[in-house]
Amino acid sequence: MKYFTIGTVIILLQLSGICKTQGNQCNSKETCGKCIASDSACAWCRQENFESNYRCDLEVNLKGKCNESKIVKPENEIKKIKDEQLSNKGALEGEAVQINPQRVHLKLRPNMPFKLEIKCRQAVDYPVDLYYVMDLSKSMEDDKDKLASLGGLLAEEMGKITKNFRLGFGSFVDKIALPFVSTYPSKLKKPCYGCAAPYGFRNQLPLDQDTNLFAAEVKKANVSGNLDAPEGGFDAIMQAVVCQEQIGWRNKSRKLLVFSTDSGFHYAGDGKLAGIIKPNDEKCHLDDKGYYTETTTLDYPSFSQINRKIKEHKVNIIFAVTESQYEIYNKLSKKFEGSGVGKLDKDSANVVDLVRDQYNKITETMELKDNAPENVKITYYSSCLGPEGQLRKTSECKGIKLGDMITFHADIEVVSCPKNHNDWNRTIQIYPVGLNEALIIDLEIICECECQKPGKKELNSPKCTNGNGTYECGICNCYNGRTGRECECDSQNIDETLHEKQCYLDNSTEPCSGKGKCQCGTCICDTRLNPAEKIRGKYCECDNFSCDRVEGNICSGPDHGTCECGKCICLPGWKGSACECRDTEKTCYPPDSSGLCSGRGSCVCGKCECWTIDKKKYSGDYCEECINCPVSCDSLVKCVQCKMFQSGPLSQEECVRCNFTLEKVDEAEVINKNQKICVFTDDDECKFKFVYEANQDAVKVWAQTGKDCPEPVNVAAIVGGVIGGIVLIGLLLLLIWKILTSIHDRREYAKFEKERAMAKWHAGDNPLYKEATTTFKNPMYNVSKQGTEEPPSSD
Repeated sequence: MKYFTIGTVIILLQLSGICKTQGNQCNSKETCGKCIASDSACAWCRQENFESNYRCDLEVNLKGKCNESKIVKPENEIKKIKDEQLSNKGALEGEAVQINPQRVHLKLRPNMPFKLEIKCRQAVDYPVDLYYVMDLSKSMEDDKDKLASLGGLLAEEMGKITKNFRLGFGSFVDKIALPFVSTYPSKLKKPCYGCAAPYGFRNQLPLDQDTNLFAAEVKKANVSGNLDAPEGGFDAIMQAVVCQEQIGWRNKSRKLLVFSTDSGFHYAGDGKLAGIIKPNDEKCHLDDKGYYTETTTLDYPSFSQINRKIKEHKVNIIFAVTESQYEIYNKLSKKFEGSGVGKLDKDSANVVDLVRDQYNKITETMELKDNAPENVKITYYSSCLGPEGQLRKTSECKGIKLGDMITFHADIEVVSCPKNHNDWNRTIQIYPVGLNEALIIDLEIICECECQKPGKKELNSPKCTNGNGTYECGICNCYNGRTGRECECDSQNIDETLHEKQCYLDNSTEPCSGKGKCQCGTCICDTRLNPAEKIRGKYCECDNFSCDRVEGNICSGPDHGTCECGKCICLPGWKGSACECRDTEKTCYPPDSSGLCSGRGSCVCGKCECWTIDKKKYSGDYCEECINCPVSCDSLVKCVQCKMFQSGPLSQEECVRCNFTLEKVDEAEVINKNQKICVFTDDDECKFKFVYEANQDAVKVWAQTGKDCPEPVNVAAIVGGVIGGIVLIGLLLLLIWKILTSIHDRREYAKFEKERAMAKWHAGDNPLYKEATTTFKNPMYNVSKQGTEEPPSSD
């Protein structure tokens, strides 16, 4: 409970600080529009007769002072205008819906975020337009031939993704000007062997479902030549993106622009080398044959121009480049929204795989973007394909498949009101990258109150002095040159310094004592957040909250005193700067009537403040205890041992000199506050108790006759028990050993008997010996060692 209380106090203090900060922020706003635009917690009172000085305040503070029907605090509003559900319909069956909702109207108050749920899903079998832009300089000749042979395979592979696929082809070289190409007449016709005349960009085949035309056009296209290494690819990209009709882009389709090259690129500013200084106008300039007509008059486009146009037309660029150019185009792709890059083989043999892989990378990512202005902040959250409750801050989800639905939560917040009134209504788009669909938000920013709009306010109102202001939302909005609550002051024809001097009290350094505003020489005192706290006086010099406090209570609380004009007025029975002291000395007399604070202290605020007398320090409620007096348990114990039990270190002569009165009691107990109990151990290890009381004249001791002695230890029993235990353990261990060895011997003997019973030889035979099947005897050795002749063998 203790920790809960402390934690609660801390939280309340923090909340109090927050409220105070918000309240002060609200209080500084003088019109209803500025009030509601400053903070979402601020509210305005439009009541005509309003006593408080601050109409802009926290709603909770206004409720006690303002009629609730007159409190203005607008809230965010949403109205869905178009809310079609997600669908997988293709272009043949109708338009697919890949984002929900499609259009909403939002009324948002500044600094009050609104959470909007957005659902996205890439439709299955969605139309795909693929336009192939190829570098046809001489070095790409083998790539062109390979691409012509792979056109059918590319169409077949994309057909696995969607049934509605169209393919187109365009090519580029560079600007027809020095130093990009040779301008010799012969070189302009034929820059290299087997080459056609150079050109900037040509749309050779608009998007078409007949993929056979693609192969034919690629095969028919001629390569050309230029002088420098970089090519005019940026001109080609710009024309391929902005020439929507000539290229044949559909409004509802996934637009892919494959850019194939083995060289670098020229960009904005490089045109100056040829004297071309006119910036790119981001417009379409293709003639009837598909050639780019402004190649020698307009500079190359910049990164930002291309990025702006691909975002506008929802085009995904796939850079198919050779290994030597991969790094630079990889960096370039990061500058273009929704683009990717892949390595192209030397003869472009892997172009089909490259396009398929890059298409998969593009479609497996769902990313939301928006065109919100600076004063509107949009933050995205999503769980992507994870559990719905685990939202994280992100505008991008990866690893999705066609048909997967992704839910985003967009926190939309108006940071501030635009200065231009026309910007209070804006149209914002939130769109998935690469898809030609978007959520359109008609945003209405609440920067003024209803009571400020025409028809609700009174121009030249008689409620404002001489009609010098417009009465709106309960106040006079003064015209130029007029000030005051009712526009009663002329700020142009008066001396403001003189008026302000009238608001100073004596030697005060601030007008209205720093607790109010000076208007026309009169102080208007501030209003506190706490309704019980009041500021008053001609110069706002008095208040009821700045008095001394005890434990956070003004004047120690209402039962002790009240605060008036910065000073505590104490109730009867209390005194002190904060009414913290009791106005009596009765509480300083001890029960034994030994005098005020026992004659050893003074009575302050109804409590004894003890003195130090002759270096003796006294303490206690009535100064009855001596902190450093010589009498103590340690100083008396030796004498008590001597007098009571004839023990201890003192001799008989020293014992006689012990100057105190000793009384023997059956039980030593403390009877009053002046007595102290002592417990010690004697020479025989027995404890004894005594109580003493030290007065000014003498010391009296009550000693307990009996001692608390421990029972004697039976040594013989302990020794006998230990020896008996050892013997028993030894016998037990010996018995266990005997049992185990007997079991082991019996098992071994049984094993021996079993092996002998199973033997296949007689007891006197060697089981390893076998007799010979045939015996021979040599006649030469027929004589024995003694020289006798042996009889012939019968064998």
